[in-house]
Amino acid sequence: MDAFEHTFARIQRGTAEILLEDALRKKLAQGKPLRIKAGFDPTAPDLHLGHTVLIEKLRQFQELGHEILFLIGDFTAMIGDPTGKSATRQPLTREQIENNAATYAAQVFRILDPEKTQVVFNSTWLEPLGAAGILHLAAQQTVARMLERDDFSKRYKAGQPIAIHEFLYPLIQGYDSVALKADIEIGGTDQKFNLLVGRQLQEVYGQEPQVVITLPILEGLDGVQKMSKSLGNYIAITDSPTEMFGKLMSISDELMWRYFELLSRRDWSEITAWQVAVGDGANPRDIKFELGLELVTRFHSAIQAQQARDEFIARFQRGSLPDEMPEIQLSDVGDGMAIANVLKAVGLVKSTSEALRMIEQGAVRIDGERIEDTQLRCAAGNTHVYQVGKRKFARVQLG
Repeated sequence: MDAFEHTFARIQRGTAEILLEDALRKKLAQGKPLRIKAGFDPTAPDLHLGHTVLIEKLRQFQELGHEILFLIGDFTAMIGDPTGKSATRQPLTREQIENNAATYAAQVFRILDPEKTQVVFNSTWLEPLGAAGILHLAAQQTVARMLERDDFSKRYKAGQPIAIHEFLYPLIQGYDSVALKADIEIGGTDQKFNLLVGRQLQEVYGQEPQVVITLPILEGLDGVQKMSKSLGNYIAITDSPTEMFGKLMSISDELMWRYFELLSRRDWSEITAWQVAVGDGANPRDIKFELGLELVTRFHSAIQAQQARDEFIARFQRGSLPDEMPEIQLSDVGDGMAIANVLKAVGLVKSTSEALRMIEQGAVRIDGERIEDTQLRCAAGNTHVYQVGKRKFARVQLG
């Protein structure tokens, strides 16, 4: 494989689709730095590993000498991305957007080189666009074309409302590519329609249309739904080393390979060799250790990654407790409190029904002893360590 094909294979790894592949090859063959764009609406204060799938691809392009445009959609966040939504999403306030955007700009440099990255805000060119500019944009697209979007189509057929401003979102995202003169735009598979609108608008404005690269959506810890803070199945890049390592160790053995594909920087031949080894009887846990060490090192340090692994082994293989845990006192409990209510009150579960379910699954312990009685009443005047699952602990004093 020659150098060009090796570079192309590196870019292609982990992608869902490249539109158009021939155009990408042509752009790369020019031998000059390309403008690579990816946009993120600051809808939450923390970036999670799902976001880093795109950022890692930006890093690859950056290492190949291309110009990275990390776009924070502070203007589009005020509209609210309708992608995948079954109802109109409430836009964020300017204050929420500014607070979240500030954290994004800081967190992204855990992956990208700050000296070689342009952080841009689309309010810079969208606010001056004004009403006349928005009307000109709106004239470049038809309602019929908008209804080709799967989520809009489903809502329209179901009689669910679609607000007019939601139609503007793809147009405004597309105009970002015009303003930035993007050569390539990277986004999740759920963004394909919006990315293609960017190509169309660039042609309208006399620019060479961008190449679109879509990347898979990373599943969360449950292995089913996409990683999302609102679903609680996420790993934030700001999680502590211990918490990050523990969450990674909690994913299924099958999901582990998906994480390796989309998050790891290791050569694919090494990952394939591990898959063969597991098929021959190697313990998947040991391979998962490698994933945990790599990612915790990336966002923290190698020393902290080793410490997190050692603590994990000590806690879950030797039965010891973590060095630090919340210490909580529950007052006014009379002569005691039902176990389900204790677990909810100290934040180890979200509801008493979840507490009962975790007890039935054998996932609740008091001072290391598994609890099987869902009707257990915890007596007042005592202090015990309560545990739910492998990672949640609290030292609780009743009364």
